[in-house]
Amino acid sequence: MTIGKLKLTALVAVAAAFGATEAMATTWNVSVWGKRRAFTEHIHKLGDLVAEKTNGEFTFNISYGGLSNEKENLDGISIGAFEMAQFCAGYHPDKNPTLTVLELPFLGVNTLEEEVAVSNAVYGHPATQKDLARWNARLLMTSPMPQYNVAGVGKAPEKLEDYQGMRIRATGGIGEAFRTIGATPTSVTSAEAYNAMESGVVDSVAFAQHAHFSFRTIDLAKWWTTNLNPGTVNCPVVVNIDAYEALSDAERQALDESIDEAIAYYIENYGEVFKKWEAALNEKGVQRVTYTDDQIAVFEEQAAGAIRKQWLEEMTAQGLPAEELLQTVKDALKESRGGS
Repeated sequence: MTIGKLKLTALVAVAAAFGATEAMATTWNVSVWGKRRAFTEHIHKLGDLVAEKTNGEFTFNISYGGLSNEKENLDGISIGAFEMAQFCAGYHPDKNPTLTVLELPFLGVNTLEEEVAVSNAVYGHPATQKDLARWNARLLMTSPMPQYNVAGVGKAPEKLEDYQGMRIRATGGIGEAFRTIGATPTSVTSAEAYNAMESGVVDSVAFAQHAHFSFRTIDLAKWWTTNLNPGTVNCPVVVNIDAYEALSDAERQALDESIDEAIAYYIENYGEVFKKWEAALNEKGVQRVTYTDDQIAVFEEQAAGAIRKQWLEEMTAQGLPAEELLQTVKDALKESRGGS
């Protein structure tokens, strides 16, 4: 063989080796929305950890609205349009009925750690996994959010009666809770909330603090409820089952073993949001509305019982183990508090 042919053979071998290395790299497209914020920090942290553990061979390409909108992320997962996505159960309860147990009002969840505990328990239930598998989706981790409260314009609702006729952006069980005290809930997306409040389509918006920042409703707010705490929404991160199963053992291990650390980072980061929120209320002169224990008890009595009963009936009629799912939440909450 001539020197020229030897050089050519060597170049081909190098190119082949380089090509093989490139082929082994895995990039997952991740569909989220809005902008980077506390709500998505665990996804970024997870991506950093996975890349680190695989020496850059497994990475995330996180897209804010470039792949899909939030109400269609589960559909995108189902057809493999992207490998990972975040969505909220209340956007399409008919598509994920088992998850709606986590959006029932007044479940008694008080902290982000408790929210993680109850979410993980429900995500691990066979009925929930079967439910999401219809969309070729595997539940990866939750996006724990604090109890929602309301920011609004106009007269502050200092009594429950003041919610009569109020148009409020609130989804899922939270929206139904407000309906029981005379408000009219609407499920405009988070991205539409500012324009809806500014134009008068809604008078108020129920969000967690980070979302009031991210979607700028704090810039319009004249009042804020400090302790209404009717519930929260549940927003899982899911992955396409086929994509998950196609990972190498090392990649799958890196992903699975990084979840707890990503969630811990999320919770730590959210603590800073609480501090910023109180400072923003002071700076903007937003009126704080704090309810008495008796007022909260009346709201809970009106909302929790009726909505829970209706939910149990509807889910059972669909053939779902509704009582079992609700008990799963109660048991997980008790266990997270050191009960037995």
